[in-house]
Amino acid sequence: MNRFHPRRALVAAVLGFSFAAFAGASHAQIAVSITIAPPLLPVYEQPPIPDEGYIWTPGYWAYGPDGYFWVPGTWVQAPEFGLLWTPGYWAWERGFYSWNAGYWGPHIGFYGGVNYGFGYFGHGYEGGYWRGNRFFYNRAVNNINVTNIHNVYSKTVVNNTIVNNVSYNGGRGGLAVRPTSTERAVANETHRAPTDMQTQHHEQARTDRALLASVNHGRPAIAATPRPGEFTGRGVVRASRSGAPVHPNELPKPGAFAAPHTGKPETDQSYRARQDELRTRQQHEREGLQQRQGQEHDRLAEQRANQARALQTERQHQQQTQQLQQRHAVESQQLRQAQRGPGPSPQGPRDGRPPQGGGPHEGHPPH
Repeated sequence: MNRFHPRRALVAAVLGFSFAAFAGASHAQIAVSITIAPPLLPVYEQPPIPDEGYIWTPGYWAYGPDGYFWVPGTWVQAPEFGLLWTPGYWAWERGFYSWNAGYWGPHIGFYGGVNYGFGYFGHGYEGGYWRGNRFFYNRAVNNINVTNIHNVYSKTVVNNTIVNNVSYNGGRGGLAVRPTSTERAVANETHRAPTDMQTQHHEQARTDRALLASVNHGRPAIAATPRPGEFTGRGVVRASRSGAPVHPNELPKPGAFAAPHTGKPETDQSYRARQDELRTRQQHEREGLQQRQGQEHDRLAEQRANQARALQTERQHQQQTQQLQQRHAVESQQLRQAQRGPGPSPQGPRDGRPPQGGGPHEGHPPH
């Protein structure tokens, strides 16, 4: 049974007030005493846009009296023409996790480098842009019905961000991303608070126990909705899976290395030996971590740990597994590059301004 914690209740009240009362400030940063990192972002599909003029606002983990809960992603009508949505994000600061509230503004600001998907890939916005009083949608990253909405274009986005579903900036396991000079300038602009519909959407999620991370284990049944507050009915999307593997036995098997063909038998034999050594070591490390985590699960069950401690342990397992997976991927890539040499790194545009060379431009209608 969950116990009521007055300190948590105060934190939740502060967060709820900050979300509803945020107005006019250029940046909202609420320092709260939360020492448990937010869960990874769940994986889900975007529901189709309900009508023209709606802008996608990604889902996020919020915090309440019973811990983290999921606020589903949803399509929202902008409060006025020309405004874009900068998502909120969690950040590790002064020993605690703090929530930085999202806001409406003429440009996209810093949102922690969090890859929310659907155009919000860590910096800027690739989902569309305003031209006058109409919003043009990039159907390459949005679920758009072109039969009903014609102000669209298609521009493939090269996403250079490592997709790891981490939902916070800084701290152990967090994103090591800092704001660009443009994003720092955006922070000084005049911004607008979330709309009343967004606030109601947040509050409705807070009262739904099925959206608690401790209940859904990072895989909420209501991951996204077509409109704010519509938590049932057609168009509601559930998460296909949690954000990332929790334990090593859930990781995919390591990919096979291509046989080296340098033309030098001794060099090829050396590469094969290094491949075998790396594969064996990685497998031993996976098995060792799985064994240690299994022992922790057994101790946790024996001690009948409370719900908060169980969630924290699972989060630690997620971080350990993710770090192991990333390190193994880097090691494997380094070995491949040693065989064939480095390759170029593609670049992609950012921000919610008209794309260069991939969609309609100012004064030119889309095709």
